Amino acid sequence: MSTLEAIYLLVRGLLSDRARLAAENLALRQQVAALKQRKPRPKLRRWDRVFWVWLSRLWAEWRSALIVVQPETVTRWHRQGFRLYWWWKSKHGPVGRPRIETDLRNLIRRMARENPLWGAPRIGSELRLLGYQAADSTVAKYMPRQRKPPSPNWRTFLTNHGGEIAAIDFFRVPTARFRVLSCCLILRHARRRTVHFNVTAHPTAAWTAQQVVEAFPYDERPRYLLRDRDGIYEEGFRCRVRRMGIQEVLIAPRAPWQNPYIDRLIGSLRRECLDHVVVLGEAHLRRLLSAYLRYYHEARPHLALARNAPVPRALQPPSMGKVIALPQVGGLHHRYARAA
Repeated sequence: MSTLEAIYLLVRGLLSDRARLAAENLALRQQVAALKQRKPRPKLRRWDRVFWVWLSRLWAEWRSALIVVQPETVTRWHRQGFRLYWWWKSKHGPVGRPRIETDLRNLIRRMARENPLWGAPRIGSELRLLGYQAADSTVAKYMPRQRKPPSPNWRTFLTNHGGEIAAIDFFRVPTARFRVLSCCLILRHARRRTVHFNVTAHPTAAWTAQQVVEAFPYDERPRYLLRDRDGIYEEGFRCRVRRMGIQEVLIAPRAPWQNPYIDRLIGSLRRECLDHVVVLGEAHLRRLLSAYLRYYHEARPHLALARNAPVPRALQPPSMGKVIALPQVGGLHHRYARAA
């Protein structure tokens, strides 16, 4: 009797009312068939072992009909088959955890680099809100390792404190009559906006202190005022600023790079305006500065401000009309806009 015939008889016996008797009869027949093999010692073939493993799972009293081998042998066969099954599955299936996309790995590293205070659960939550599915252990695996406690970088630090910092500086402009005029600029760091400027031929500490008062009326004063060590900032200036509740921050001697924003503004003023005109006097210089600062605030894009102006300009798609040029600073520069 073949193994398939034995399985067929087993199923048929289980479906009848005499299921126990049929299973026992089938077990005995299978063993007789094994004993009839012409060998000195009967050996069970692979299908015989499979038969007894399945019979042990389907018939509760299979041990009472087993004669050829011990019940422990059948149990061992079952364990071996279990190991073979998982060996086959591991060989033919994907090994390890499923790989995640390169874009997601780069995004995890970017979030960890831009937010040093975030951990894996915080980044995982942010990814879930963006439509990604990644376990916290996977996020932690691709996060850059940090050897010291995280701290914000200088750009983040300056951005957070930019609204409380202002800078003041002077620059000199020669006139057509060979006079030298002093121009005072006061700049807020938040959006690179010049909040006040004035021109005089004879600057003093009292005049400079009055410019600070006019620049920050009421509760608009900053917490810090960044300046150099010019001798014009005498005791009278320092006392007036101190009474306003402003703390002075002095840069190092001969280190203009420590006050970069206002120095860059002065450089832009010279390169883009004053180097191309002849200043006739104080009134003329004020008009030039007013025109350039209006262009600087409302039209001139800044790389540090996401390529936009200090007063943000709205995006104008092509559907709004053709592009026209609007002269600025007496025609030295132009602002481009769309007109219907």
